[in-house]
Amino acid sequence: MNKHIALALAAIGLAGAGIGAGYWFAAQRMPHDTGVPAASAAAAEKAERTPLYYHDPMVPQQKFDKPGKSPFMDMMLVPVYATDGSDTGSVRISPRLVQNLGIRTVEVAAGPLARKVEVVGAVMFDERAVTVVQARVNGYIERLFVRAPLDPVVAGQPLAEILAPDWASAQEEYLALKNSPQANEALRAAARQRLTVLGMPEATIAALDASGKPHVRITLTSPVSGVVGELAVREGMTVAPGAMLFRLNGLSTVWVQADIPETQAAWLTPGSAVEASVPAYPGEVFKGRVVALLPEVNAVTRTLKGRIELANPRHRLAPGMFATVAVATQAKKDVLQVPSEAVIQTGKRSVVIVANVGQDGKQQFAPTDVETGAEVNGMTEIRSGLSKGMKVVLSGQFLIDSEASLKTTGTRMSDVGSAPPSGIVHRGDGKVEKIGNDRVTLSHGPIPSMQWGPMTMDFLSPKLRIPPSVKEGESVSFEFQQGKNGEFELTAILPKTGRTP
Repeated sequence: MNKHIALALAAIGLAGAGIGAGYWFAAQRMPHDTGVPAASAAAAEKAERTPLYYHDPMVPQQKFDKPGKSPFMDMMLVPVYATDGSDTGSVRISPRLVQNLGIRTVEVAAGPLARKVEVVGAVMFDERAVTVVQARVNGYIERLFVRAPLDPVVAGQPLAEILAPDWASAQEEYLALKNSPQANEALRAAARQRLTVLGMPEATIAALDASGKPHVRITLTSPVSGVVGELAVREGMTVAPGAMLFRLNGLSTVWVQADIPETQAAWLTPGSAVEASVPAYPGEVFKGRVVALLPEVNAVTRTLKGRIELANPRHRLAPGMFATVAVATQAKKDVLQVPSEAVIQTGKRSVVIVANVGQDGKQQFAPTDVETGAEVNGMTEIRSGLSKGMKVVLSGQFLIDSEASLKTTGTRMSDVGSAPPSGIVHRGDGKVEKIGNDRVTLSHGPIPSMQWGPMTMDFLSPKLRIPPSVKEGESVSFEFQQGKNGEFELTAILPKTGRTP
């Protein structure tokens, strides 16, 4: 009897021990605080968060503030949370990898930034420094002292000797009245005035008064220094009153006719100081100013003609020389600016990559659209998109994009969106809704490699023909990839009962 009681007590003890071990094991597999499975706890935690916005994974750049059905695809919009890896297009990279990639950053600074316009043009004569030497009386060219165009001349240099019979008779009349006691002062003054009207130089008239002898041959001299722009006479020619004999171009100043892009024309104003250089005299700077902007735009080059006046004291600048002209406009004060190499020009947008340190200690990078302004000496003005003190990536922008595998960036640098790069093959299961000439409509389930949820969409038909066993309404397994043009193309499709692609 005692033996049976002992066995019963032992059995009860073993059963209690088993129950206690089972309870302990179950307690270790359950959360201690809520008593719900781990997956349910994670789902509840995510449900308590407030989404930043909603988007269609196929068109991630379009954001919606309310849940609903996507206007682009037959699917519901997906919420995006602040802690999601792809919520703001940011990429997290460990400090060691940042160092290995050689990524450099720089702070956005504020300071003066002077717009500087640099244009090229050709040197030409200053058309405002042109002097014409004419004949004021009938005569003959007996001698030329200047015989070819572009010969240099200086002020007072003899140009030509003219035999003028009209001058001879006028001088004889003047001398007769001057020496006649019967002539009054009024007649003498009128005779002298006639000599001036006939174009006789004042020096010749003074010599006539001193010598008392008429001068039949008159020497014309240059009134300015420069070159002979045009020579209209030769020895032995007859000249008439008003005929142009010489066209003289001054060289104390020259013009540069420069082509100025119409986008920079507003930066220039008449009177702006300029500095010019020419290949003939490297290292030497010629000072000048903007004279005028001609009101005509070249329809092909979209440039305006700028007239720039340069000082030419030693007459070294010659027409036809090429000149590079730099115009510095007034500097702007406290302008946000970054090095130009930090700005990525996509053709339609200007993008910079902003860097900061996340809570996990990793470097976080996010592309940001900016509006740029003037670019001067390697610095670019930032009108909007950044603030002072922010850090932007100076080098390694494309390595960051490569490290992100082109899939975590919400705002792509290339305007394509955040779809994975073409060439990667993705797999999925679905149902054939429609088979067209060049497209197949599929209702498919989630595709993790593309971060897609269930939806109905069109795919380009595979280059190989669709198997006859694939018909509308059939369940299929399929493979696809994104082409260079951004469209998704089937590479294989088989019935679900057949061989999986």
